[in-house]
Amino acid sequence: PSAAIPPSSFPIVMSAAAAQSAHVRSVQSHQCRRRVVRKKASRRASMTTSLSAVPVLVNSCAGKMGHAVGEAVLESGNTLLPYSVAGPDVGVDVVNCAGQPIQLVPPEEAVSLITRLKEEHPELIVVDYTVPAIVNANADMYCSLGVPFVMGTTGGDRDALKAAVTASEATHAVVAPQMGKQVVAFQAMMQRMSEMFPGAFNDYTLSVVESHQKTKVDTSGTAKAIVESFRALGVQPFDDDDIELVRNPNDSVDRMGVPETYLDGHAYHTYRLTSPDGTVAFEFQHNVNGRAIYAQGTVDAVLFLHRQLYGKPGGATQKLYDMIDVLEAGVMR
Repeated sequence: PSAAIPPSSFPIVMSAAAAQSAHVRSVQSHQCRRRVVRKKASRRASMTTSLSAVPVLVNSCAGKMGHAVGEAVLESGNTLLPYSVAGPDVGVDVVNCAGQPIQLVPPEEAVSLITRLKEEHPELIVVDYTVPAIVNANADMYCSLGVPFVMGTTGGDRDALKAAVTASEATHAVVAPQMGKQVVAFQAMMQRMSEMFPGAFNDYTLSVVESHQKTKVDTSGTAKAIVESFRALGVQPFDDDDIELVRNPNDSVDRMGVPETYLDGHAYHTYRLTSPDGTVAFEFQHNVNGRAIYAQGTVDAVLFLHRQLYGKPGGATQKLYDMIDVLEAGVMR
């Protein structure tokens, strides 16, 4: 008998029509891959251009949060301007931020500095991480100068702050007590749950404990916002003053479980809901060590605001934004 012919020896016969169809599919597939590659490259180029084009003034780089934001600005490819408005009690004239010297300017020179920088850098955006006592004064100054800003400082009269931005002629701002994107997402989830299921926790008892570094003098704005959602969910009366503040380092370690390494920069929040008869309990936590999450979120807010103002026809569609707007835009790094 004849030897078996291996399968590879059989001739492959293809009609001219089939060959043409296969060629067309191959060309189309190749073109599609090229379009995808071009689109990805275009997005990368667009992002790189946007990142490298944004001039940022951080007030104040002398503080730990402002310093962290300055480093994040440089790491992201933005332009960190070599100036920063700082209080008179800093004690130094220059600080080093990721290898870049930053000249500290006293508050009485802030208006002239920002006016000059705005002329030199028309797309200037200011980031504010100062202290609660001067939040409103700083916001009023930014509004009077027509400079867009990201307000990361907590405290102050928040209603007056927002009203100042809304009433200003040329100022746009991102104002948020919480700049950590993931924490903001949790905050938004709680807010939307309260809108969708009002009264779901009727008569439940709420307790809130938040631990921060001992230098944080005010109650967490994030805790206040989440408490507001719990109120809408029907918990028993609970005031912002009922939020327990932990600022003693020993308590932060022993009670809240904060690593000693992060005693000078952390945010540990625990929200506990207990049913009226005590048989059911819910507990929500978000624990943050360090400041990187806030610094990175602040840079995203800067880029978002810059895109709203200069990245689309007609410019920004509203005066006041928050971090939920930044999240919903979906353009974070």
